Amino acid sequence: MASTAGGGGAAGEGEWLKVAQLRATVQAQDPQAKEVDNLTLRRFLRARDHNVDKAGAMLLKFLKWRREAAPGGSVPEEAVRRELAQDKVCMGGVDRAGRPFLVAFPARHFSACRDMAELKSFVVYLFDKICARIPRGQEKFLCIVDLKGWGYSNWDIRAYIAAIEIMQNYYPERLGKALMIHVPYIFMKAWKMIYPFIDTNTRDKFVFVEDKRLQETLRREIDETQLPKFLGGKMDVIPLKDYMSV
Repeated sequence: MASTAGGGGAAGEGEWLKVAQLRATVQAQDPQAKEVDNLTLRRFLRARDHNVDKAGAMLLKFLKWRREAAPGGSVPEEAVRRELAQDKVCMGGVDRAGRPFLVAFPARHFSACRDMAELKSFVVYLFDKICARIPRGQEKFLCIVDLKGWGYSNWDIRAYIAAIEIMQNYYPERLGKALMIHVPYIFMKAWKMIYPFIDTNTRDKFVFVEDKRLQETLRREIDETQLPKFLGGKMDVIPLKDYMSV
């Protein structure tokens, strides 16, 4: 089996043969699969441990979902305007491997104000934006989840599970690592409810960082010039509503 280090790892000849087999299997059932590139096919294959049948079922489900979730090819900004206004997600710089990262602020999400349909569209909008920033040679992004100030008013298990399921089902092998920082004790109660819904390939990507090891961990992953100012670095984060794709 090919290595999966770095930006997804170099594929061996055997893996590319399985990619070709996956393409043929899926295109026979959904002609739109011809528009899917080989790297995407490889991510779906790796997400199902190189089982072509399981990867095929996952990809067919993705193609059907994508047509419904983004019928015009993308989620329009006006469809997620209320979510964007809350500045709960910002774009950061890149980590030491050159992977782009985003910063999430769950304490800015209030369950009482949440509309589930718009939230799901926002998650798609967000993942499309960060994935568009991933450079050639990389396939993953990093996420810093800052839970400072998180409390019962932010408790929204259904929303968290919905976001994680969208990521692991429809953006497989895209998350490199999620650094969970400033984690209040109360959040661990919510995490115990969320954890069973996270697949085994994704669980290890969530890293809970102790406050005393925060700077050491962040600077190991991200150079000071790319680290957000509010975390001791030199770069401003950009609210998603102000971020313009190049």
